[in-house]
Amino acid sequence: MELRVLAIGDVVGESGVDFLCRHLPTLRRQYDIHFTVVNGENAASNGLMPQQARDIFSAGADVITMGNHTWGKRQIVDEMERNPYILRPANYTSRAPGRGWGIFDGPRGTTIRVVNLIGRCGMDSNFDNPFTKMDEILKEGDATLTLVDFHAEATSEKGAMAWYLDGRVQALWGTHTHVPTADTQVFPKGLGFVTDLGMTGPARSVLGIRPEDICAAPAHGKVYGEMKGTVTACESLGNEAIVHLENEDGEFAARLDPDHGARAGEQATLYLNMANAHFFDGETEQ
Repeated sequence: MELRVLAIGDVVGESGVDFLCRHLPTLRRQYDIHFTVVNGENAASNGLMPQQARDIFSAGADVITMGNHTWGKRQIVDEMERNPYILRPANYTSRAPGRGWGIFDGPRGTTIRVVNLIGRCGMDSNFDNPFTKMDEILKEGDATLTLVDFHAEATSEKGAMAWYLDGRVQALWGTHTHVPTADTQVFPKGLGFVTDLGMTGPARSVLGIRPEDICAAPAHGKVYGEMKGTVTACESLGNEAIVHLENEDGEFAARLDPDHGARAGEQATLYLNMANAHFFDGETEQ
């Protein structure tokens, strides 16, 4: 019996949710998909809102997985407690709301276990060991097949987990970096693997935010995304300062108050006013 599983990488922002809702039903029909897992942790830029989760399910997702931005929007907590089809990383502390895995009904009497894990390399939190957590989960209940969304920064950690689980689960895919990798493969004992699915968002685009819409401290009542990186330069202009920040996504500049406190060479977190964020097409610049 053939089961067709569709795994979709991080859905980013309202435009990503809108794109998914417009195209996922067609994809499911076109490829006769039996089961769909969508990573939704960036749907609200930094987290997932309840209405966005409902929209993603309505589009055809069977399960929504999360990651390091699980708690970015606290409004999702009650929904996660009620809805077993929204998963947060299983190797969060056991006191965290929600659940990290589940066994769900598939077609023709099959059962499908979906596990959401988060990596520890390069992540700024003290998560439980994802390898031993996976051992614990595999001892609980039987399923026709097991699928794993491993939300991790380091490609080495994702690859190590794949080798660790080869022959024990059917598929493992990486999420988090928003960059798809060209290493889709089947391991010797049958595990299907790709290091990262990439993102569901505008292709050939730049997230355009004016420097004045980036700040060192978020204001109450506004929706912000976070941007972390290393301060490369600070330009003092009297009544304001231009701070240059660099991370794995590129270089950014922000116009801040002169008492911003950032220092060259130090790590800093800046906040993006998402109400004034715009996506531009890289070719047309529209």
